[in-house]
Amino acid sequence: MTTPKLTLTDTAVTKLAVDALIVGTVQDGDGLQLAPGTEQVAAAFDGDLRQVLTSLGATGKGDEVVKLPAGGKFRASVLVATGLGKVGTDGPTGEQVRRASGAAARALTGVERAATTLSAVDLSAAVQGTVLGAYAFTGYKSNSGDAPVSEVEFVVDDAKADANVHALKGATAIGEAVNTARDLINTPPNDLYPASFAERASELGRSVGLEVEVLDDAALRKQGFGGILGVGSGSSRPPRLVRLRHKGPKAAKKVALVGKGITFDTGGISIKPGPGMEEMTSDMSGAASVVATMVLAARLNYPLDITATVPMAENMPSGTAYRPGDVLTMYGGKTVEVLNTDAEGRLVLVDAITRACEDEPDYLIETSTLTGAQVVALGKRTPGVMGSDEFRDRVARLSQAVGEGGWPMPLPEELRSDLDSKLADLANITGHRWGGMLAAGVFLREFVADGVEWAHIDIAGPAYNSSGPWGYTPKGGTGVPVRTLAAVLADIADHG
Repeated sequence: MTTPKLTLTDTAVTKLAVDALIVGTVQDGDGLQLAPGTEQVAAAFDGDLRQVLTSLGATGKGDEVVKLPAGGKFRASVLVATGLGKVGTDGPTGEQVRRASGAAARALTGVERAATTLSAVDLSAAVQGTVLGAYAFTGYKSNSGDAPVSEVEFVVDDAKADANVHALKGATAIGEAVNTARDLINTPPNDLYPASFAERASELGRSVGLEVEVLDDAALRKQGFGGILGVGSGSSRPPRLVRLRHKGPKAAKKVALVGKGITFDTGGISIKPGPGMEEMTSDMSGAASVVATMVLAARLNYPLDITATVPMAENMPSGTAYRPGDVLTMYGGKTVEVLNTDAEGRLVLVDAITRACEDEPDYLIETSTLTGAQVVALGKRTPGVMGSDEFRDRVARLSQAVGEGGWPMPLPEELRSDLDSKLADLANITGHRWGGMLAAGVFLREFVADGVEWAHIDIAGPAYNSSGPWGYTPKGGTGVPVRTLAAVLADIADHG
């Protein structure tokens, strides 16, 4: 992960000695319009900037980037116009600024120094979008190509104002947390397996002062983590459970985070189809997001007591693998009949959820690439949020506010009987295909302690972008839902 050098400036934009100057454009019924913050730039073009951009085909639509020579009208070499799309009566949203900033940052590969006027619209969103859009994962390429933009200046009215300085710091930290998760997700499974993942999580945690505990397979066996051990039994690389704790100042609330860390998922004995299986390297995206969020919590020193419980396993078929028909005894004593070994995420998660609930948290948030049914129901970009009604809605609302788009989903009571087992306390799947995402949520609910407000965020689609980049989102690991988790933690810190 490489983050550009980010600074604030209150120098007049016409006097900034940069290689590229970024301005925002807006799509309007009367043609392209200029976003706030572009006034000085437009004046340098004698008021003709709209016409110049329009003649180059610019429309102001989202993800559009148009470059033109500055022509000696100010000290920047190139003008970069990035589209915000159609805006409402209140002007551009934070998400529109994030996406436009990300698209511009992606277009500035190889540029040394840039400045942006989008910070005049929303400084935090402009910083986040820049950090996320400038991300590149090139560690495995023999030729990594041009480097991302090296330095970006954010034009503000007062570069020394506390509010601006704090906004830059906070937005940078959140963007870097997302990129930390992306790095973990994009690391191939021959290098990121349970033991190495646990080691990297431990190193990240200790680097910011988190308490760290790692249980190896012997410790997991001694303490009875039957779900994690069962899923990991088919791999030559044994499972792990990582615990990270942040104890913030004057912590009034306790929060538990849980993330699914399946470092590669073949489906086990219930093996997946071959096409697309390579994307199962991202099946640990929930764990990556939780680890990155814990690092962020320490960096921003949230006034909360936060503990992450992160199960890590590799789901492989072999002579030692668990089978359909097996009954596993989970941590805490409940038994589960395995009907499908490709429904493995919920098995490692409920071990972790049960352990997390022993800490008596006020809130529990779990995230995972749990079900293909999430993609069927909500598509590739919209996480499904389930859990306690009030807290579920709170998480979804905050997710939408930060641009990750979480959507509240129900947990229908009638699905519980479909998880009944003839042998055990419950089965790991229903006997039908209907409501698969919701059934998984119902399964998880069985292991959440009474009195704990909880939410489950299914990111099966949003965690990994298999198509081309867009906005601030690269191809590969996206880092969803780090920004949602950060927003929820901040909200709990502020409001309880």
